[in-house]
Amino acid sequence: MRPLRVSVLADDPLSGDGAAAVLRGRADVELLPAVRRPEADVLLLVTPRADEKTVDLMGASAADSRSARMRIVLVADAMPEQLLFRAIDYGLVSVLRRRDASPERVLGAVLGVGAGQAEMPGGVLHRLVEQVRSVQRDVLAPNGLTLGGLQDREVEVLRLLADGMDTVEIADRLNYSERTIKNVIHGMMTRLNLRNRSHAVAFGIRCGAL
Repeated sequence: MRPLRVSVLADDPLSGDGAAAVLRGRADVELLPAVRRPEADVLLLVTPRADEKTVDLMGASAADSRSARMRIVLVADAMPEQLLFRAIDYGLVSVLRRRDASPERVLGAVLGVGAGQAEMPGGVLHRLVEQVRSVQRDVLAPNGLTLGGLQDREVEVLRLLADGMDTVEIADRLNYSERTIKNVIHGMMTRLNLRNRSHAVAFGIRCGAL
């Protein structure tokens, strides 16, 4: 397995050098120079306070990235609530407060990204959960959608697909025509850019609908 490719971006050279020193010389990390930042698996972003400019920088980095899987670890004193969802959309997965950002914590957060982990301060996590609940309550639920953008009928079909049923069996179980079930599956796969039925079931599991 190749080392985790990490690029450091900081507001000042001293902070950048300190963050890079935590990662330098490790066999499991390849520290990339700025010119190779688009190749990074992880962007370690260090700033005194995250603001609109910081989130715009995340967006630009995500746009320049050669990998849709690039993730961002932010070390900052604060992350304004109104910017949180935008930052997550750009790939933010972990937030460390500067006062808590010991070398061990920073290294753990960066390596955790490679293992699919995330780290958020309690206050940030609480605000995120509340915003997700608000979206579910006020936007998705009234329109019959789940957090993954699935309709109630699509979830029903996915659950039966996951049980190994074919189109005819699903139509019989749900008292729909076979054509209706095919249309439900086709519409869902087209809207969500899903490759096949197995991919659709996997998507349903990941978004918590199944």
